[in-house]
Amino acid sequence: MEIRVERDALVDAVNWVARTLPSRTTNPLQTGILVDIDRDHERPLRLTSSDGESSSQIHIDADINDPAPVLISGHLFTTIARALPAAPVVITTTESGARVVCGRTVFKLPVMNATDYPAIADMPKSCGTVSGANFATAVAQVAVAAGKIDAMPALSGVRMEINGPIITFAATDRFRMAMREMAWSPELTNDETAFLIPAKSLADIARALTGCEAVHLAYTKDGVATLGFEGDHRRTTTRLMDGDFPKFRNIIPATTATNATIDTAGFLEMVKRVALVSDKNKPLRLTFTDNEVTVTAGADTDASATDAYECRTRGDGLTIAFNADFLIDGLNALNAPVAGLGMNEPDKPAVLQGLASHDGEPTGDYRYLLMPVRLT
Repeated sequence: MEIRVERDALVDAVNWVARTLPSRTTNPLQTGILVDIDRDHERPLRLTSSDGESSSQIHIDADINDPAPVLISGHLFTTIARALPAAPVVITTTESGARVVCGRTVFKLPVMNATDYPAIADMPKSCGTVSGANFATAVAQVAVAAGKIDAMPALSGVRMEINGPIITFAATDRFRMAMREMAWSPELTNDETAFLIPAKSLADIARALTGCEAVHLAYTKDGVATLGFEGDHRRTTTRLMDGDFPKFRNIIPATTATNATIDTAGFLEMVKRVALVSDKNKPLRLTFTDNEVTVTAGADTDASATDAYECRTRGDGLTIAFNADFLIDGLNALNAPVAGLGMNEPDKPAVLQGLASHDGEPTGDYRYLLMPVRLT
């Protein structure tokens, strides 16, 4: 095989398929990236990878002679592609190896037997589409709250619920919970199903598909459940997780007695400043009055900080404490000019939502629930 391809297109392609290269495997063939030709596709050069549970595939433009498939060591090929200079790339392969030439740079790489590469799972039929930008925003807003403790694997995932024309994403690590609802265009308007997806995998997929006008969601519920995403000549299937996800809607307060609205950007910067002297054992203490919130951290016998910011508070004044990183994550995820914080008591969950203005109503499509830290 001889391939001539643009360097940036090659780097984009190997970055996409490298996501599903296994870190560990008993089958050395799965460590490779399969490079072959799809004559029925408008972009004939195809790159494929799989770790046995998830797979990735992408088509790119290239000039091709002698279209024999080749299996190249995946991690090495990816590292080399990223380091190539800005020039067209020529890849020639034989049964004994691959030669990568870019300008005056030349690499020789070992290859494996492409004919023995394990078959990947078929992509399910598309069940509907969603905007790539909206999909990426929704997943990023929720994935921030996913757990990172291996002992509780179900909490390291994002629950994705499909209920007709609405998709709901939710994640929690027990100390906070994020939920985002978004509209999509389903093939079946009355379909209902749910999946639990590794948060990191879903976030990587959504980020890579941000620029797609339409991302196709494809899934099967019969037999082995499979979930796939496709857009911009790239596709991926992802492994699904077992385990019971908490009944997250039950913990969202129906009403809140104290409600504050604050300019998101200014409040976030102030919280970051005060948080410089906080840690997980020293939470931020927020005291709300009619027209301002005072944020303190630290102790008199140690480093400490105090700052105040203008806000509008409806209801009784309240003092409540939060983990600084969790509060910052929530404010970063809001994607709204005004933050609305609804509270009941210092030891009850608080709800962070986005607003278009101080006089507006919460958008309702995104909620970030924060468990307070007990005041002492």
